[in-house]
Amino acid sequence: MSNSYYFKPVDQLTFADNWMFQAVLRDKEICTEFVERLLHIKIKNVEYPELEKSIAPFYTSKGIRLDVYLKDEDKVIDVEIQTYPQEALGKRTRYYQSMIDMDSLMKGQDYTELKDSYILFICQFDPFKTSENSPELPRYTFRTRCDENPETSLNDNCLKVIYNANAYKQEKDPLVRSILHFINTNDPGQDTFANRLSSLVETLKERDIFRQEYSAVNLHDRDLIRMAKKEGKSEAKLEAAITAVKSFNVTPEIAAEKMDVPLEKLQEALKES
Repeated sequence: MSNSYYFKPVDQLTFADNWMFQAVLRDKEICTEFVERLLHIKIKNVEYPELEKSIAPFYTSKGIRLDVYLKDEDKVIDVEIQTYPQEALGKRTRYYQSMIDMDSLMKGQDYTELKDSYILFICQFDPFKTSENSPELPRYTFRTRCDENPETSLNDNCLKVIYNANAYKQEKDPLVRSILHFINTNDPGQDTFANRLSSLVETLKERDIFRQEYSAVNLHDRDLIRMAKKEGKSEAKLEAAITAVKSFNVTPEIAAEKMDVPLEKLQEALKES
């Protein structure tokens, strides 16, 4: 098995890579502007971004790991980057929503104290494209409304926004379009903010601490992959294949082939992970 399938050199990282995405959004000012642009909201006083926050309220429940988790005075925001298609995206946002609500509402608090909730997914593909003829939109916004009377809202204060960066040309808002263009092409263009993102990406690549952290994580994951391959246990090999896809942007087809696991089994596991 060649390690080149699993390790993306730090110099080749882009903003769309999960590790870099999280590192850039550690900058509180940049994270705030990024979220404000894409969600069209104002953030008053955000707590420092919490990266890869884990939520598992009960030891028997399936936990979740969020890419970037923000808390404002009156809202909570989950930001996710997706570089490969995942099925059941709708159910994933539903489960994330339930875990976030459980995490944000302390025992003894009333339901009225629940903060407004935003789940933001930025994808490099259209998760809702079912055929070549289906319309490809740059943005999909979901709210809870009444079928019988669309003017009636449930007022649960939940908003889910899913962006398709691949359709950036169709986005009407120029501030959003510039971000989607950058994510899709890695070209910041003339937009000032996109150029700030691009500049920070390049700066981080030169920082020893960033390179060391990235290398340490990759070495750890590659060790697990090698061990799984050596042991030959189906469960370990499946976990290694999942790591290859989610951490190193390996296609499911290549990961399944290199780890010797059935592609269908890997795809099913990716849906549930």
